[in-house]
Amino acid sequence: MVVWTVANQKGGVGKTTTTIALGGLLAEQGHKVLLVDTDPHASLSYYFGIESEDLDLSVYNLFVQVSSKEQILQSLCPTSYENIDILPAVMGLATLDRSLGAKGGMGLVLKKAMQKLEGEYDYILMDCPPVLGVLMVNALAASDRIVVPVQTEFLALKGLDRMIKTMEIMQGEQTNIFNFTIVPTMFDKRTKASLMSYRRLQELYPETVWSGVIPVDTNFRNASQIQRVPSDYAPSSRGVSAYRSLLTHLLKLPVKSR
Repeated sequence: MVVWTVANQKGGVGKTTTTIALGGLLAEQGHKVLLVDTDPHASLSYYFGIESEDLDLSVYNLFVQVSSKEQILQSLCPTSYENIDILPAVMGLATLDRSLGAKGGMGLVLKKAMQKLEGEYDYILMDCPPVLGVLMVNALAASDRIVVPVQTEFLALKGLDRMIKTMEIMQGEQTNIFNFTIVPTMFDKRTKASLMSYRRLQELYPETVWSGVIPVDTNFRNASQIQRVPSDYAPSSRGVSAYRSLLTHLLKLPVKSR
């Protein structure tokens, strides 16, 4: 079982789209996929028609009680895709930093919970909120690889710098370093800003930035409106083709030993 965390401390860079697109492509290949929504806004959950206000169980429960494997499985929601399940978010997640932020041992809640699902899924993809707190710390600690979407514009590069520093601080004395891949998103080759930002990413992070780009593509928005993964809605679109290339790249990278 492989865990990928999709994270950035800047909003609006394509984290949820990346989570859904990669999850859909993995499921298309026959892999059993769990998508974990750790954002109180629950965009990932809403994408698949899950109304967080109506849920009795969610990722929130993992933080407020010790959950068995059976209880975690009961918290999952199926989707219209046979190989994709969701561990949904609720607004209550927004209270965790205040209620649990100073409590010891709260940084490994998600990692321990996901370990209980070993054998149930081939891939787990976690969608993070754009805020450094209990939820992002948990998602980063649980990951085998961190996927960092970065919009190709200069303000987003500043957000990336904060994200890199966060990972460096979290790594601390750990022997296992964070494996991360920077993914340029929302690329528009017609604009000078996109081209310059992309070149700057390559200059600053030559070892970790993916050589491709995720282009601006209205098919992502259209797919979300009818709750379909992009590769199902527009399999030949340029955006989906780009995510296929990204997935091929990610699957070739080494997975750290657990």
